[in-house]
Amino acid sequence: MIDPSAPVRRGEELDVAALERYLLAHLPEAQGPLVVEQFPGGFSNLTYLLRLGDRELVLRRPPFGAAIKSAHDMGREHRVLSRLYPVYRKVPRPLLYCEDESVIGAPFYVMERLHGVILRSHSPLLQQLSGEALRAIGVAAIENLAALHAIDYAAAGLGDLGKPEGYVRRQIEGWTKRYRAAQTDEVPALETLIAWLHAHMPAERSAALIHNDYKFDNLMLNPANLTEIIAVLDWEMCTIGDPLMDLGTTLGYWIEPNDPPALQSMLGLTTAPGNLSRREVVECYAAASGRTVDDPLFYYLYGLFKIAVIVQQIYARYRRGFTQDARFARLDIVVNACAQLAVAALEEGEISRLARR
Repeated sequence: MIDPSAPVRRGEELDVAALERYLLAHLPEAQGPLVVEQFPGGFSNLTYLLRLGDRELVLRRPPFGAAIKSAHDMGREHRVLSRLYPVYRKVPRPLLYCEDESVIGAPFYVMERLHGVILRSHSPLLQQLSGEALRAIGVAAIENLAALHAIDYAAAGLGDLGKPEGYVRRQIEGWTKRYRAAQTDEVPALETLIAWLHAHMPAERSAALIHNDYKFDNLMLNPANLTEIIAVLDWEMCTIGDPLMDLGTTLGYWIEPNDPPALQSMLGLTTAPGNLSRREVVECYAAASGRTVDDPLFYYLYGLFKIAVIVQQIYARYRRGFTQDARFARLDIVVNACAQLAVAALEEGEISRLARR
């Protein structure tokens, strides 16, 4: 049940000798030798398992060929974890940050290795869970999102992490700009979505620490009690902003049984019987957070748009030869599926149980 590591993918190898020397020099009581494997999940920053003597650590570095430094800022991610860990123990404890690119070719940081269950779309464990168990896990995930949004970020020293004023507009404009920079094909449905989002931005109501990529495979669960979240992972996109936009990202990842097959194949963890619907996710979040979600359609469409752009950026790296990861070869289908699902939601004015497109 514990999330396994695997041999390092071709083209994503690290300089093991240089890394071992650095770790032995900078980690107290460290002893070699160093063995490196890779966690194969995830599509953005790369995550490696380090076995340094009898000690297990985790290393994070930017993807090879990434051109967006702000989205892969290892120093920022390390700083967030360092300040968050004392007040929110559901994060790995950071141990070391290295900005010297001569060690492995990019900045990186090292953190403790936690042991837990990460649910993924094709996990055999899903076949063993009852509908009641899946629903309980979903409720726990959404209640934890509300708890995350209740953190006193200023007291944690994270008040300088972002500018909440104008956050919604910056996100719509920023993701549109990122899409244009990574665009490889014409996607008419995505153009419809972009125009609608620009014309229907809601007023901002509050600010919170937001994760910005909150989904099941960024949650680590207690193997003895899967409704207990022991860690929230991958904080590379976190900031201070409108918490309903964070909810929108989660809704975008929350795939239902009628959604396009391409999304079910890549993100279909929530399609199994018993899971909350997207409408129930909104209701659960509102009850747990005390916030009113007047316009879930906007936030859901924003989530789909953001996911489409993230996937397009990854696909563009593949098309331009910066990665050889075969998983990325047909991600254009996922971009199109996000766009088509968004148009269906727009036409029906609903976020759940949309007609298959």
